[in-house]
Amino acid sequence: MKTVEGFTLRPLGKEFILTSENVRQVNFNRMISLNESAAFLWRSVDGKEFSVDDLVGLLVERYGIDAEMARHDSEAIVVKWREAGIITD
Repeated sequence: MKTVEGFTLRPLGKEFILTSENVRQVNFNRMISLNESAAFLWRSVDGKEFSVDDLVGLLVERYGIDAEMARHDSEAIVVKWREAGIITD
């Protein structure tokens, strides 16, 4: 997988939003907001090839959670990112 080019992560209070540098990429019906851990993952993989396993490793290392919980969370975020159209396979 890879993140779609043209998005910038910006803080908004305690959350983060992805904004597009290219208006054609934006679906104004849906705001793309990320919590702190999702923003950490985005920053870590933005512009790089990555897999669910990469996300699992990042979460385990950063937050000290067990791999099973990290895999569940990583798979869920990939589904959301695909639905939002911000990553490609």
